[in-house]
Amino acid sequence: MPIDDAGELRIDAYEALFGERTRIVALGHVSNALGSVNPVRRMIEFAHARGVPVLLDGAQAVPHLAVDVQALDCDFYAFSGHKMCGPTGIGVLYGRASLLEAMQPFKGGGDMIHTVTFEKTTYNSIPHKFEAGTPPIAAAIGLGAAADYLSSIGMAAIGAHEHALLQYATEQLDALPGVRIVGTAPQKAAVLSFVLEGIHAHDVGTLLNEEGVAVRTGHHCAQPLMKRLGVSATSRASFAFYNTLAEVDALVAGIRSAQKVFA
Repeated sequence: MPIDDAGELRIDAYEALFGERTRIVALGHVSNALGSVNPVRRMIEFAHARGVPVLLDGAQAVPHLAVDVQALDCDFYAFSGHKMCGPTGIGVLYGRASLLEAMQPFKGGGDMIHTVTFEKTTYNSIPHKFEAGTPPIAAAIGLGAAADYLSSIGMAAIGAHEHALLQYATEQLDALPGVRIVGTAPQKAAVLSFVLEGIHAHDVGTLLNEEGVAVRTGHHCAQPLMKRLGVSATSRASFAFYNTLAEVDALVAGIRSAQKVFA
């Protein structure tokens, strides 16, 4: 799907991509590289009107937004645990029951079988049909604790705090000479990507690290996106509910220090 210069999906182009051979729509709920919140509800409605199911990657959305898969009416929704303060190596795949019932299991093992004879095999009911063998029990308990923790704070409160951080950081970086914010969609989650004129993102990350400021640098597993926006890499500051305005000030001070090094 093409995007515009602000990092928003072009809905007109999205709709034009549909044809007789379209079988599924797969897209991110929130961009990991830019923070853009995609208009997924509208896109799902368009796809469903043409009988096409939709899979959403919600790894970047679940830690920042209140997500209701039934309200979205998506067919599949996936997210990872470590993005939401949980353990690594575990996540969630939600699927519409009717679709899961019609699908064949992709893995064999304990607990996914109902009956076995030499003549035939009957699979267990969902979700057990897709949970072969011993699951990552400890990680699942940790993931549940992480979900409870975020819920206890409240996703609305988390979203409001992160929006304030993003707005403040955007204003501060906009005021710095030689800084370009990459991704300026009106609807964004708590991600701020930027480039410094004449300084490679990896050098920016190294210098900020020396100032005690952690950012992610590189193409963020989105090389086609970087090419579209005319950059080789960006530095990405990601905010969460535990960050503060003082830490945004530390980011700004670190950027100024990096610019002095390369002046």
